[in-house]
Amino acid sequence: MNKPAGRLVPHTRSVDEITGSRRLRRMRKAPWSRRLVQENRLTVDDLIWPIFLTDGENVAEPLAAMPGVFRYSVDRAAREAERAAALGIPAIATFPNIDRARKDASGSHILDSDNLINAANRAIKAAAPSVGIITDVALDPFTDHGHDGILRDGVIVNDETVALLARAAVLQAEAGADIIAPSDMMDGRIGAIRDALDAAGYPDVAIMSYATKFASAFYGPYREAVGTQGLLKGDKKTYYIDPANSDEALRETEQDIAEGADMVMVKPGLPYLDIIRRLKDEFAMPTFAYQVSGEYSMIEAAAANGWLDGDKAMLESLLAFKRAGCDGVLTYFAPRVAQMLG
Repeated sequence: MNKPAGRLVPHTRSVDEITGSRRLRRMRKAPWSRRLVQENRLTVDDLIWPIFLTDGENVAEPLAAMPGVFRYSVDRAAREAERAAALGIPAIATFPNIDRARKDASGSHILDSDNLINAANRAIKAAAPSVGIITDVALDPFTDHGHDGILRDGVIVNDETVALLARAAVLQAEAGADIIAPSDMMDGRIGAIRDALDAAGYPDVAIMSYATKFASAFYGPYREAVGTQGLLKGDKKTYYIDPANSDEALRETEQDIAEGADMVMVKPGLPYLDIIRRLKDEFAMPTFAYQVSGEYSMIEAAAANGWLDGDKAMLESLLAFKRAGCDGVLTYFAPRVAQMLG
């Protein structure tokens, strides 16, 4: 018989009868019990700190689009490396803002042994030898068109770019880089860089591949930081991965591992947690994410407007990377988080 419309059916079973005595809230009742069953933890050991470099002496230039982030001259970068060591941060990743007078179509200044990256490597290694140095060999900070490779007749030429990157990687290793992290997304660059490093006597310098770098809208503040904003001709969709694609990310990663990558990275981070999980499950490789400038700036802007608790959002976002399978995260929040974690 149909029940009368609008009448509630009395609930006759107890909660224990419904759940079978499985009350999942039991282990959430107190801080100590929540700690006992916490599945993922964020520690200082999970942090890599990206810093920006600029010319001059004693320079700490604030970035308008990234509150709390600065461009540092080499001497100040060395002091920041000492701070990283004191905080227990394992590694720093450096990104240069190259004077426009030194930029050209092929990014040739990347082969200068005294350029900002190489000068910073030497200074940081001398000041804080316990801190790892990660360097990027992409050409975009060095080109006058803002692309990650050599531009010819409107096309980013792959093989010539790879040859240039391999030479630059050796120079960075000579200057003290511990890990080379190519972000350019050219085909074959991992194998070429591995061969070049080995041939030059740097078999112990590791490679962290930007294995899955997406053609994302979240890079905007970064481009201001490295001085490529307004320079870019066209877009990077012919070499970065389409944000719609997941299987392609796996194929890119598989290729880089086969060519000799020691670690793989997903960039950006939070919008691509599914990619991180797939890579970790498929390859079981050391896996990292780059919490990029747009992610950082969104949290900072919302916090500045009082729309969310900035510290809590920051920590929650980083814990999400751990839950997805990351072994570590490149994040501009690194020194702040390290201080909070003690």
